[in-house]
Amino acid sequence: MSNHIYLRFLTLLQTIEGKGELPDLDLDAKKLLETIAVRHAQGKPLTVTEAMAMAHIASPATVHRKLDMLREIGMIDTQFEGTNRRTKFLVPTPQANQYFQAHSKAMSQAMAPTA
Repeated sequence: MSNHIYLRFLTLLQTIEGKGELPDLDLDAKKLLETIAVRHAQGKPLTVTEAMAMAHIASPATVHRKLDMLREIGMIDTQFEGTNRRTKFLVPTPQANQYFQAHSKAMSQAMAPTA
């Protein structure tokens, strides 16, 4: 195998996913979780309505199913801001933070010089 950092990263991810150390997420769920986490980190949490309109990820029905699945496995939660009870914001949970920490660790390992 060539010395591509990204390929080493993917190999490490497949290893930890294969061991069951990370939840088994399909591509749509991963993309949705990543988008929720990035928006939250930017201080602009994604609303459920905004997520449902993300046609570049999947259809609204599929996004809705993925949001339910991510909520059920404890990767996201919904929160209200202030007294506004109509708008639900999607936020990553501590479990999602552990998921991203595992990715960060794999990325660091992939970037480490190889012998």
